[in-house]
Amino acid sequence: MQDSRTPVGLIGLGLIGTALAQRLLGAGFAVVGTDIAADARARLAGLGGTPVDSVAEIARRCERVLIAVFNSDQVESVIEGDGGILSVDPASRRTTLVLNFATCDPDRMVALAARLAPSGLGFLETPLSGASDQVARGEAVCLVGGEAAALAAAQDIVAAVCAKSFHLGPVGNGAKAKLATNLILGLNRAALAEGLIYADLLGLPLDAFFEAARNSAAYSQAMDVKGRKMITRDFATAGKVSQSAKDFALILGTAREHGQALPFAAAYAEAMAGCIAAGEGDWDNSAIIEHVRRQRTRGG
Repeated sequence: MQDSRTPVGLIGLGLIGTALAQRLLGAGFAVVGTDIAADARARLAGLGGTPVDSVAEIARRCERVLIAVFNSDQVESVIEGDGGILSVDPASRRTTLVLNFATCDPDRMVALAARLAPSGLGFLETPLSGASDQVARGEAVCLVGGEAAALAAAQDIVAAVCAKSFHLGPVGNGAKAKLATNLILGLNRAALAEGLIYADLLGLPLDAFFEAARNSAAYSQAMDVKGRKMITRDFATAGKVSQSAKDFALILGTAREHGQALPFAAAYAEAMAGCIAAGEGDWDNSAIIEHVRRQRTRGG
């Protein structure tokens, strides 16, 4: 196990990246991070981390690097692209292991890990199940894909980020588990949104109904995380609509490759598209209730 005082690199300082920085800094790690957005780098400095201007600088300073970017394209770019980790000469490159926290295409991650192997750069999938506020509180669950040796080399980081983690097998399985988990989670949010709209239409006292539902057989963790946000229409972002839309496009695409239709996932994706069309793409994904609210019949 490595010394937590050895700097850890962090590429991507958005919602999840910032939450990861909070967890690591709180656990005593030194964090060196970068993001294309200057305000994100300034936010890291405010937390006590060290912002730098390039991925290459992180590669020269940090043995272990966390990646918290948007999608598969960006993961590949920060590792293999111009100015990426592998662009640094091996003689001066310190990075030996990357932990990918992004939600990605499983097949592309398998192919990426295979391409990285000859360079000696280890690759571990570590996507988290949980919104950014849950990550910051240490409540997220890590879905690990990769070799046991890579996990052993990163176990202190994983333990600092979240209380629970599950090693699901080789690279690819972490991404698959994250997509399947996000499918269930998204549909839980959709069911909650419809249930709240329906209860309100029937004239139920919404606060009282919500507490009853939370204590009923209908309970899901989505109620704890998103219920009050839906009721109060507080859509301050913990997980963006646009991110959910991206994830469900991946879910539907991989299902099609296996010849499987996912009708409820398709309905959820349609709801996310409706939110984006209404200008809500940067809102919290609890805004799915706004899409449901707009679905009034002519007689309503």
